Amino acid sequence: MEVQILMDIGSGLSEMRKNFLKLLDMVSERKVSKVVVAYEDRLTRFGFKTLRRLFSTFGAEIEVVNHEAKTPQEELVDDLITIVSHFAGKLYGMRSNRYKEVVSGVRKLVSIDLTK
Repeated sequence: MEVQILMDIGSGLSEMRKNFLKLLDMVSERKVSKVVVAYEDRLTRFGFKTLRRLFSTFGAEIEVVNHEAKTPQEELVDDLITIVSHFAGKLYGMRSNRYKEVVSGVRKLVSIDLTK
C-alpha cells in the first residue's frame, strides 16, 4: 500500500488548489482507495457530501479524523465568516489592515447570541 500526502495552503473555498485538483484526477483515475482528512472543511468548505458520493463512485472513501459537533447555527456562522474572509482577502489582500478590520467586524457581529 502506497501512501501519498497532498497538502494545499489556501481556502477550502478555492476549487483551483493544485493538490486538490491532483486528488480529483487521481480519484477519477481510480488510483485512490481512501482519502484521509483532519476535518471536512479542509478538503472543501461546501459540498463535502457531494465529494464523498462522487469519490465512492470511483471506489474511494473519505475518512474524517476529527469530527466537531456543531449546532446548525455554529455551522452557519463559520460559513459566513469563511465567505466574508475569502472575499475580503480578494478585495483587500489577506495581509492588509482593511482585511483584518472586515473579518474582525464580522466575527464581532456574528458573536451576538443567535438564540435571542
